[in-house]
Amino acid sequence: MTASEDLQVLVRKAARALGRHGLVHAYGHCSARIDAESFLVCAPKPMGMIQPGEAGTIVPVYGPLPDGVLGEVRIHQQIYKRRPEVGGIVRSMPPKAMSLGTLRLTPKARHGFGSYFAPEVPLWDDPLLLRTDEQAVALGLQMGEAKAILMRGNGAVVAADDLMQAVVLTWYLEDACRVEMDALSLAGHGDPAIFTEDQVKIRATGAGRIFERMWEYLTEGDSE
Repeated sequence: MTASEDLQVLVRKAARALGRHGLVHAYGHCSARIDAESFLVCAPKPMGMIQPGEAGTIVPVYGPLPDGVLGEVRIHQQIYKRRPEVGGIVRSMPPKAMSLGTLRLTPKARHGFGSYFAPEVPLWDDPLLLRTDEQAVALGLQMGEAKAILMRGNGAVVAADDLMQAVVLTWYLEDACRVEMDALSLAGHGDPAIFTEDQVKIRATGAGRIFERMWEYLTEGDSE
């Protein structure tokens, strides 16, 4: 099994974009589905340091992780296994998401970017490292069909139709966490608003090159 060069480039650009915009640091990983049986995960190093031409690793959806692949990539396996519509996954460590999760809170749909995660972002209420298949299965069940899950004090996982959208939604999720924390800091003032179900249906759109424009912003100046 091989991955096309276009897919390799996509995974590298996604990894570097996440690093460039502070959504990951030394830790984190991203992947893109190849087919029903396999996916391509980025090189096991700080994502912002992945170099042009540095190949990712093909990982089976079913079966043990290949040698050298980071242990938490088993999360990707379980999501791809359970959700055939998912084409890209990001495991990230966004600062506001990290902080909000320690309060056992997740962002509400208070602004446009938050609307993509309505009705709620589930919480994985376990701060420990996720290094077993049993943990990965449980996280996948907790996430269900949601676009994202917050991990208490341990970042987030985002799953989308493709890796470009997963990267963009990771940025949206961090902004939703920022807005949630700002709203909480002003508790007792104003009239905190949350999108209605009808508003969510209109606002959480992919029309107008919404994802593509944010992707262009996040990857601007990339070496590939």
